[in-house]
Amino acid sequence: MKIAVKNLENKAVGEVALDDSVFGVDVKQDILHRMVHYQLNKRRSGCHKVKQRSEINGTGKKPWRQKGTGRARAGDLKRSQDRGGATVFGPVVRSHMTELPKKLRRLALKMALSAKEKSGKLMVLENDKAKTHKTKPMADSFANLGLSSALIVCGSEVDANFARATNNLPRIDVLSSAGANVYDILRRDTLVLTKDAVNDLTEKLKD
Repeated sequence: MKIAVKNLENKAVGEVALDDSVFGVDVKQDILHRMVHYQLNKRRSGCHKVKQRSEINGTGKKPWRQKGTGRARAGDLKRSQDRGGATVFGPVVRSHMTELPKKLRRLALKMALSAKEKSGKLMVLENDKAKTHKTKPMADSFANLGLSSALIVCGSEVDANFARATNNLPRIDVLSSAGANVYDILRRDTLVLTKDAVNDLTEKLKD
């Protein structure tokens, strides 16, 4: 399939062919859901922590004798029922990562690209070269292109002026082709690829 290529002035400057094995696969919502779940789990820090009984600061001396006081027996004052004591079954530092096969992650990225193409939310830019690092001209260009919520995927390197000009624009994300991922593609309304990004993703994902 072919799609029109535009520049930042919203003028057509040609066409580019999209590989059907990358941009034309059947979209399955369950696989996209599993991939988003995998990404969000992977980025969780998992550094929440409570003190276990062995980590409470205090003496290990038996506070009162075992029998004859009318009170419950106690070996120390680090128990969960004691003030300042340990927390039972509380969170500990751990990884929240879940497993997902590499082939399935690769397929999910193809599906995310295909979903944007099928819904008419895919746009191809000639390049990401910006004349200035100022935000206002870039905001005007995006308004002219009809972009209010978009992920822009550039080639292997993002133009420095383009990156600075888009840095403060709300709901506009910019990534290199190596950083393209399912979650960021789905969370924005429009997917914008440069010609270099189309070539990089096709080379990376084609069968």
